[in-house]
Order: sequence, then C-alpha cells, then structure tokens
Amino acid sequence: VQLQASGGGLVQAGGSLRLTCTASKSLYSLVGTAWYRQAPGKEREKVAEITPEGTTTYSDSVKGRFTISRGSATTMTLQMNSLKPEDTAVYFCYAFAGAPYWGRGTQVTVSS
Repeated sequence: VQLQASGGGLVQAGGSLRLTCTASKSLYSLVGTAWYRQAPGKEREKVAEITPEGTTTYSDSVKGRFTISRGSATTMTLQMNSLKPEDTAVYFCYAFAGAPYWGRGTQVTVSS
C-alpha cells in the first residue's frame, strides 16, 4: 500500500487546515487507518484513527478539534480546527494491511 499525505502548511493559532491521505488501494480493505504526528525531539504519536466500520478515536490532545474521516474509497482526511502552536509537527498517514504502512509526512506549522 502506498500512502501520500498532503495539505500541510503554515497557519496562525486558531486557524484550520485539512490534511488528505491518498492511498493506492481502497481504505475499506485495510484493517485500520490513522494519522500520526511527530514534533521535533518527540516520539511519534497517534492523533486519530478510523476503522473500516467508521469508528473513530482521538488522542486527548486533539479531541474536539480534529476530525478524521474518509472521502472516497482511497482517501482519508484530517480536519484540524482551532490549531495551537503545540500542534506543530510532521503529520503522517498510516495504514495496516497485514503489515504497517506509512506515508511520507506533511509539515504543519502553527504560529502563535
């Protein structure tokens, strides 16, 4: 499975961004898909997950501000609202299909 994340950029605190992950195969055939992020000097953390059935879970740090969803069969989005400087990180999309797959990350920078 090949994954490509896009939509990152520079935004002021309180602003919004929408990330898109495009997959090379249907996301519905995958066991799980998620968004992770990694800030400088920190470990990679999972911020949101969506199952093939559409069940979503979020980390406490983004709950109520971020929304994960699927667009077409091969796209997954992360709508990020009320962004904070601490959301600054490289964001990665992830899928599991017998093995873990990672997309190339997209940089999100939130200025104060």
